[in-house]
Amino acid sequence: MRDGRPDKPVETDENGVCNVYGYQAILDVFGDPKTYSSDVTRFFLADTETDDSFNEGTLLQADPPEHTKLRKLISRSFTAKMVAGLEPRISAITREILDAMDGKDEFDLVAEVTYPMPVIVIAELLGVPGSDRDLFRGWVDRMTDSATALASEGGGTAGGEEPDAQAAMRHVPEMLAYLHEHVAERRRVPREDLLSALIASEVDGKRLDDAAVVNFANELLVVGHATTSALLGNTVLCLDSHPEDLARVRKRPETAAAVVEEALRYMSPIAASYRVSTTDTRLGDTEVSAGTLVALWLGAANRDPEQFPEPNVFDPTRDPNAHLAFGRGIHFCLGAPLARLEGRLGLNLLLERFPELRTDPDNPPEFWALPHVIATSKLPLRVG
Repeated sequence: MRDGRPDKPVETDENGVCNVYGYQAILDVFGDPKTYSSDVTRFFLADTETDDSFNEGTLLQADPPEHTKLRKLISRSFTAKMVAGLEPRISAITREILDAMDGKDEFDLVAEVTYPMPVIVIAELLGVPGSDRDLFRGWVDRMTDSATALASEGGGTAGGEEPDAQAAMRHVPEMLAYLHEHVAERRRVPREDLLSALIASEVDGKRLDDAAVVNFANELLVVGHATTSALLGNTVLCLDSHPEDLARVRKRPETAAAVVEEALRYMSPIAASYRVSTTDTRLGDTEVSAGTLVALWLGAANRDPEQFPEPNVFDPTRDPNAHLAFGRGIHFCLGAPLARLEGRLGLNLLLERFPELRTDPDNPPEFWALPHVIATSKLPLRVG
């Protein structure tokens, strides 16, 4: 390591994992889905009790040509125009959440803002009751607790469960069953919501079946809300340590979008993505055997000095800012427009509501102990 950076853009570790840190090397992997498959379930879910429907319709794990068909069908309903139309409702939801904090001297941004806001938005978008958000939080928290324990040496979960992959996935069937009930109801009585639109979506005579609709909704609820929650928290932390930038965005709210983009680069919520090599190949100067797990360290690539001048400087005026926080290529995150919108609106409304906003030195932030995620689990803030 030099200056906190890996010595090489591609390295294989003692466990046989090919770790990719360089910006261009990661682009090469993203651009070659034939050589680098997204279906890594055998590495992470080999010992779990899941049926074939668990991965049906999951864009994150699919490869062409199945991925191409799924993305076309889902994109027909989940459009940028549809997301843009959510701005008034996202603003209203955020204002309602902030109203509940009137009179407080301090609050936990994660518990009181960045967790509930995206969950309510996505629940309303899908057409499931926002009142059930505590159900979603319970499922996601238990999975995250198990995954965190698995990542630590010999750790256990708060409930005393063994830290294994089976524990991390134990609550998934319950969540999927909940979503299946809503999909079945929409087939009987369609509504003006995303679940109904996904069911009705058709390309070349093909439609999504129930498992595909459910698994996409699951991805949107779990991955979508977690990423947005992390993004807003990370943005606030970046501004807290850069008061000149904080003052600038307070004075010029129209610059919030650029602030969010730089936060995505500087503190990438999804720090790593994974692929598996389908054949013997070469990546940079490294030989990669077929069947090798390939870890794409997006957080490192977003600090690559070959791509970003002064990469360790937080600079909201950075232009261009072609970060990889949402991936690239065929797997570029479909939810990116929604995350960006929620991040921009959430930041501006938070700063508008609280003329003073700062972290508490006596009550510092806490982070999820997951190697592939950069996100606060607690972020206490003082407002006076």
